Amino acid sequence: MSALTSRRPTAAGKAVRGVLVTLLLVFTLFPFYWMVASALDGRAGQSDLPWPTSPTLENFRYVLTDGGFGTFLKNSLMVALATVLISSLLALLASVGVARFRFKGRTSVLLMVLVVQMVPLEALVIPLFVQVRDLQLLGTLTGLVVVYTALALPFGIWMLRGFVAAVPVELEEAAYLDGASWGRMFRSILFPLVAPGLVATSIFSFITAWNEFVFAMTMLGAESEKFTVAIGLRSFFGLNANDWGSIMAGSTIITVPVMIFFIAVQRRLASGLTSGAVKG
Repeated sequence: MSALTSRRPTAAGKAVRGVLVTLLLVFTLFPFYWMVASALDGRAGQSDLPWPTSPTLENFRYVLTDGGFGTFLKNSLMVALATVLISSLLALLASVGVARFRFKGRTSVLLMVLVVQMVPLEALVIPLFVQVRDLQLLGTLTGLVVVYTALALPFGIWMLRGFVAAVPVELEEAAYLDGASWGRMFRSILFPLVAPGLVATSIFSFITAWNEFVFAMTMLGAESEKFTVAIGLRSFFGLNANDWGSIMAGSTIITVPVMIFFIAVQRRLASGLTSGAVKG
């Protein structure tokens, strides 16, 4: 009994733990608070106080109208959604192929998928630029979707392969015996069971396409009307001075939708990652 009592956290231990957790939260959330506070400050960059000295929404109005951020948001949304849809479909079909069919070079394909994930993204800029140039897609959103799809596929294939492999083959065989075609079996049995993994990979694809800067800057060049939000934010940086209010307002506009989306699907994301880790 005394041993159990000694293992229980004391009041002092709970207080120390609470202080440490609070400090961690402050350290983690303070940059986000500073960003929002600066976005709401009409004198952003001119004061060192950690709260808005002249609260206003003018920075957001300017960014969304004169700053052209509405166009940037539309471009980013189009690119991100197209990347999610195309990469998810291709990754799902490819994962079914490597998990269900035995063919020559199957192991080599899986190893290449794994190796691609280990290559630094900076090393892929020139090869992908050359490929997009040969496809005559430089300066277009379509070319950017091609690049982001190529970047998302390795992770998607490797992730979904575990989910597909975890589905018992007997379920598919039972569907065939009942007269279902491969398409009907795929829609009614396989797809619902791998849906959590598909959600997880889709989230990563969306966030990557939404926040990526280097490839977007390289592929779009000077086509300002095709800029995504990551590149559009750069327009508020000047040679001699920066418009910090607009920069922080744009950063808030970029960040908040992703945070809301992530919070909304975090349970499905956690369950998908856990299922993939256990069953794969």
